[in-house]
Order: sequence, then C-alpha cells, then structure tokens
Amino acid sequence: MLSSSFRFKRFTVCHDRCAMKVGTDGVLLGAWTSVNQCKNILDVGTGSGLIALMLAQRNGLAAITAIDVDVDAVAQAKENAIASPFKDRIEVKNISFQDFVKQTSTEFDCIVCNPPFFVNSLLSPDKRRNEARHALLLPIEELLFLSRKIISLHGKLALVYPFERKRFLDELIQETGWYIHRQTDVYSTPDSLPKRLLLELSLVPSADSVIHNHLVIETQRHHYSEEFVQLAKDFYLYL
Repeated sequence: MLSSSFRFKRFTVCHDRCAMKVGTDGVLLGAWTSVNQCKNILDVGTGSGLIALMLAQRNGLAAITAIDVDVDAVAQAKENAIASPFKDRIEVKNISFQDFVKQTSTEFDCIVCNPPFFVNSLLSPDKRRNEARHALLLPIEELLFLSRKIISLHGKLALVYPFERKRFLDELIQETGWYIHRQTDVYSTPDSLPKRLLLELSLVPSADSVIHNHLVIETQRHHYSEEFVQLAKDFYLYL
C-alpha cells in the first residue's frame, strides 16, 4: 500500500489527497532547477507542493507562489507548506495558470513546472488523475506561450518532459521564442535509453554555449549513481 506521506530531510509531503503522488520527476526538477538569486518563483501545477518546498529549501530568501486547479491538492499543499520550515515564504493558490497569468502583476525570476504530458495514451476512469497526467487543462504550448508574459527579463522556465517527445518540444521552443540554456538527459540506468529531459529556458539567448549533460539515476537496481546522490542528497533521508 502506498504511504500517505513521504518524509524528506527537512520536510514531509503528505499526498493522499493528490491525484499525482511524490515521484522521481518532481524530485529531479526540484533539485536541478537553478534558483540562485531568484526573488520570485512560480510553481505551476504544484500538486502536493513538493517542488515548491524543495525550492524554498534551496533558496532561503525567495517568495514562492504555488498554483493548482485541483481543490484537494491545493488544500494539501497548503498543509504541507504550513507544516514546513518555509511556511512564511510559500503561498498556495487554487487557480489555473491561464487565469493566474491574467491576474498577476508579478514578474517571476523562475517558473517551474512538472507538466501533464500524456497526450495520446488512454484516459483513466479517474477524472482528477486524467487532469494531472494528461495535457487536458494545460497543453505544453500554452505553458510556453503564457510564461513569456510573466517572466522577468533574464528569468528561467524549468520543466521536465519525456525524452521521446524531444523533437516536438524543440519545435515548440523555437516557435514560442525561447532559448535552451541548460539540458540534462536523464537515464534510468547506464544501458537504458534516455527517459526524461530536464530543460531550463530563457527569452534571452545564452551568452555561452548551452550546458548539455546527462544524468544516470541507478548504476544497477537500488544502487544510485554518484551524480544522482549529489543532486538529491539534501532531500532524501537515505542518501
């Protein structure tokens, strides 16, 4: 049976009322995203609040806004934030990204999103899980286009996405006027095909060459790579 909560070193995430549970994608994005010198951070589709909490731990000064359309997820994210050491810097709102962009006057130095990206797979009978897993309410095209309106001049948009859809995403990035600054190709094991893309985008071209590397999660079953340990050691209890 899946536990109703997940303990990290400095906070606990309860996720029993969230359609999507704590998972490796969220941990990777929360640990990988650049947050140094960010004053305002936006977590789009926060779910349990995992990524917002991770970014609050990594940047001790930033004000973090976390939004989601799911009422139960927002209630739980609020509870997780209040129970954390970062409760004074995380604000959780029940609102769609589309409506939030229309209403906010804040420019964000970092927008982070673990987006719903299942497009052609079969729908689940669970409506909330569909909305969390499938690109029904926030297509990636809208995320890229609308983020332009609220990001600061040198701000970054960070996201995790299936590697198999890299060509499709590359075309959207170009069409919407973004530039890739960092890219990490994520492999489950050394012999596997890449599974995920970690991308950091900006509206300003990089002054240097794009930082492009790869990350292997496990060298073998239940044996984490040194790169993954270094990335996640401040969070996982067993690293």
